[in-house]
Amino acid sequence: MRITTTLPQDDLGRVPDAVRRAEADGYDGIITMENRHDPFMALAVAATSSRRIGLGTAVAIAFPRSPMVVANTCWDLQRASRGRFVLGIGPQIRPHNERRFSVAWSPPVPRLREYVQALRAIWRCWETGERLRFEGEHYRFSLMTPNFVPGPTGCPTPRVNIAAVGPNSLRLAGEVADGVHLHPFCTRRYLEKVCLPRMAAGMAVGGRSREGFEIAGGGFIATGATDAEVASAVEQVRTRVAFYGSTPGYWPVLELHGLAELGRKLNRLTREGAWERMAREVSDDTVRLFAVVGRHDELVEGIRDRFCGLADTVHSSMSMDMRPSLPPDLIQEIRRLPAAYRGG
Repeated sequence: MRITTTLPQDDLGRVPDAVRRAEADGYDGIITMENRHDPFMALAVAATSSRRIGLGTAVAIAFPRSPMVVANTCWDLQRASRGRFVLGIGPQIRPHNERRFSVAWSPPVPRLREYVQALRAIWRCWETGERLRFEGEHYRFSLMTPNFVPGPTGCPTPRVNIAAVGPNSLRLAGEVADGVHLHPFCTRRYLEKVCLPRMAAGMAVGGRSREGFEIAGGGFIATGATDAEVASAVEQVRTRVAFYGSTPGYWPVLELHGLAELGRKLNRLTREGAWERMAREVSDDTVRLFAVVGRHDELVEGIRDRFCGLADTVHSSMSMDMRPSLPPDLIQEIRRLPAAYRGG
């Protein structure tokens, strides 16, 4: 099993030491997110400050950026890292696209399908000299003069993973992507009953094998060296569960557990601006649906019970504000857990 951690994104000057420490500790990868900061800039610093560790976005928001812009950024990161970069992209929900990014909204699954196809068409053009001729409903690319071709990287083209929550996006990930970033607002039952069957259906259509498809994430990890540290981590997770649970797009996860009313209550609190009250609505039992909870000496067993047979990559952190310091020997124990994915 692969294990990743996050980078500090608030200060690029902190990135070199952080990535070298993660590499020395034995992590397989480092990830960035698009919350308060750009997801690509920290990875550019990390690419030139490390030698082995994988680099990836988990995830960058797709639709505010043209596929051409993203293709160029990924190309440079792949070259700088000597082939260690994986692009993770997601659509975000409609209010954020329209009101935070000022981007026109359309059904996300067809658009995201074209997005991935367009990226690969651009990269084929740059790598092989193939004429750029991509014509879709949402994206059209047909102009690429020599002055704008960055040239081959000498590395494989970047892998593309899709963030997916709903049934249609899960199927799309299996069909066209190299892997999936499951939302941390995910339970083992949702993974088993909804995620895996939908992704398998997509892989069948796309002619993909499970061994070549990476399933990353699908839950939180709340851990620490002591019970007090674990308790603090649980409260951080409780806050994240409350925040995500207020979003109607994530309610199918709650509904599977008979918690639909919790989602509606959390949503009402957001409309009232009562953000500080939301976490109190999330019980300890609900937190444990979404998280592996335990001290360092309990963590391997917890990850085995929660993720083994389902996911290939676990994230020790899904926020630059929640970056647990795992002992290197514990990281190696987690890495020895079995996984279906056989890629890099």
